[in-house]
Amino acid sequence: MIIRKRLTAGVCVLLATLAAGLGTALPAAADEPPTAASPKVELVLDVSGSMRTRDIDGESRMSAAKQAFNDVLDAVPEEVELGIRTLGADYPGDDRKTGCKDTRQLYPVGPLDRTEAKTAVATLAPTGWTPIGPALLGAAEDLEGGDATRRIVLITDGEDTCGPLDPCEVARDIAAKGIHLVIDTLGLVPNAKIRQQLTCIAEATGGTYTAVQHTDELSTRVKQLVDRAAEPVITPVATEGAGSCSSAPELKPGLYTDRQEIGKHRWYRVDVLPGQELRASVSVSADRAVDNDYGVLLRALTTHGREIVRGAEGGTGRTDAVSTGLRYPKPEMDDVDADVKPAAEVVCLQLGNSFSAPASVKTTPGMPVELTIDLVDAPDEAADAAAFGLGRGWWLLGVLVLTGLIAGLVFGWISRWRVAVWRTN
Repeated sequence: MIIRKRLTAGVCVLLATLAAGLGTALPAAADEPPTAASPKVELVLDVSGSMRTRDIDGESRMSAAKQAFNDVLDAVPEEVELGIRTLGADYPGDDRKTGCKDTRQLYPVGPLDRTEAKTAVATLAPTGWTPIGPALLGAAEDLEGGDATRRIVLITDGEDTCGPLDPCEVARDIAAKGIHLVIDTLGLVPNAKIRQQLTCIAEATGGTYTAVQHTDELSTRVKQLVDRAAEPVITPVATEGAGSCSSAPELKPGLYTDRQEIGKHRWYRVDVLPGQELRASVSVSADRAVDNDYGVLLRALTTHGREIVRGAEGGTGRTDAVSTGLRYPKPEMDDVDADVKPAAEVVCLQLGNSFSAPASVKTTPGMPVELTIDLVDAPDEAADAAAFGLGRGWWLLGVLVLTGLIAGLVFGWISRWRVAVWRTN
């Protein structure tokens, strides 16, 4: 009887312990953060007729591309979802309208089956036209959805043959959607006109252009770009600046992207508490053919239009991006009740540019803008004149006025003293 009671008590204790363990384990599992979305990459390969040319290590461009693809597919990180799209792979005829629609997804974006992907690539043969613009649009659709990193890697040996759909304008339209899709381009022919078009496509989305003339170079570069997609990055938040401070979007600390037309202003708002320092920086990318002289201005103003501080950058010559920034430390308030939360000051940020461009250059969509906002603890004794609520220009003007007043008084006193001495003598 005693043994049975002890056995029953032991079983009860064991069940209670298991129940308690499950009770504590389940909430912990529920509190686990969700897994990050897998990065997506689509390789876009030119399979047009010109890929038959044998000028890469004694082989055809198509053979070099296939060999590079096999190397890349073996090295794709497990967390990357990869797809393959072709252009010019199916239609061998002379009908321009049909040839410019010749793009299809060879392998869908998703978990990679290396054998299946290699088999699909092995069936390709150089065939038709070079519809780069339609292929980029198709690739952007293939990568739609989710918040993961998205990247297109375009490999081609020629420029687009399907105008007036300019692939550079297509890339700008993709970038203007704010979906954070980067296009990298690789050119197999060192031709100035081809380089110009592929560079424009890449710069429009923050990507890179690379000229390759050897198979191992092509393999290495594509591997690097696929690996880069797997690296953790901060995804900018798309925003849209307003035409005035009163209707401007309120920005929190973070990284933002926007578009700004040439010669137009964009406005944003940031709330700054006493004891905080606003740090704002901006980069404007010249993603099109602009004139040599340029400038970017970032100003912090009060809601009444008084300038607090500014940052500016300008120059002459070709540049890919122009950056500037500013700092505004707001001092702590004295004799404030600890139970009363201090009110934030609304700081208006005005972004302007002095770019100009020939009449043939399109002004829409605007140039890419990347804006960084940060709020940190203000220094105890800020040496910056902006801590007193004055812009650097007004502060300097006040010093010059005071210096001139003192100099005038001293000069007048010396002049009167000399006249008095002259009269006495």
